[in-house]
Amino acid sequence: MFNSAFLPSASIAPSVTHDSGITITDALGRSVTLSGTPKRIVLAGKALFMIADAIYTFPEAGKNIVSLGSTAQGSGNFIPLIDPTFKDKITLESNAGAEQIAATKPDCVILKSSNKSTLGDPLEQLNIPVVYLDFETADQYARDMKTLGQIFQNPDRAEKIMAYYTGKVESVTKVISNLKDDQKPKTLLLYYSEKDGAVSFNVPPLGWMQTYIVQTAGGQPVWKDANPSKGWTKVNLEQVAAWNPDVIFVVAYATPVDEAVKTLKADTQWQGLKAVKDNKVYGFATDIYSWDQPDTRWILGLEWAATKLHPDLFKDLDIIKESKEFYKELYGMEDAAYTKDIQPTLKGDVK
Repeated sequence: MFNSAFLPSASIAPSVTHDSGITITDALGRSVTLSGTPKRIVLAGKALFMIADAIYTFPEAGKNIVSLGSTAQGSGNFIPLIDPTFKDKITLESNAGAEQIAATKPDCVILKSSNKSTLGDPLEQLNIPVVYLDFETADQYARDMKTLGQIFQNPDRAEKIMAYYTGKVESVTKVISNLKDDQKPKTLLLYYSEKDGAVSFNVPPLGWMQTYIVQTAGGQPVWKDANPSKGWTKVNLEQVAAWNPDVIFVVAYATPVDEAVKTLKADTQWQGLKAVKDNKVYGFATDIYSWDQPDTRWILGLEWAATKLHPDLFKDLDIIKESKEFYKELYGMEDAAYTKDIQPTLKGDVK
């Protein structure tokens, strides 16, 4: 179930304000003091697009961010669609170090906590305030959104975003709450990769967002006891055949997901699987970025997965309508802009 920290009734603790500025607590439990609402924010480090998408749910982000690294995944880049000043930002190289970042004169640098040792520590040695965020799990989403509300001194916006996510999660969990285990399809989520010219299939760890989505949408992750690692783990066809799932979700980040699904279905070795025979192999819904990731779109991924796992229970859930609402609520995107910039990018088994 979704953690109670994300319920609308959970109050957002205000940042501590005093004569020397505001003090917040970041994802690593560190107290960080800022002179005030930061006006020169820099976003840097690896896996940037996922935290950038969360940061840009605050209307202050566009004018207060002066520099950022790459927010693209594959050929897609979302931020230029919602920030009219994007072209004026200082663009950092993917391997930008502390000195390059310092040259942008930031009063705050925001990083994923996984970048602490490689980038955060050198920045702190230069006396540059660094705030670490995670945005990896549902619980972390609640916590880190509160932190952003404190950074921008806009707790009401953080509260509204949290209420949106909570409402969507509860609308799914309420419908499936009475299902017994034998009514929940055995589900496999596979990451399809063609790295270095070799096709491989991978499963996520138990604690990752992909597993959370499948479980919360009413599926039984068949791989949950097979991956104790901290990252994607390769699996072979023999293992997939042993699981013989009812449903297979395919995700692909560097390869078009529709092509990945087509390749899998055409492989005679896969055609004996129950999910393939029953035509229940689905390309995970994606627009500019795939909806399975711990990006803001994970809530769409949850709703979409529920419609595929339990189509009879969610026959009235219109995922295109939900997607339009998502972009309007989180990014202020009107329907015309959605039709122009988002709808043409929809891939996977969206409908």
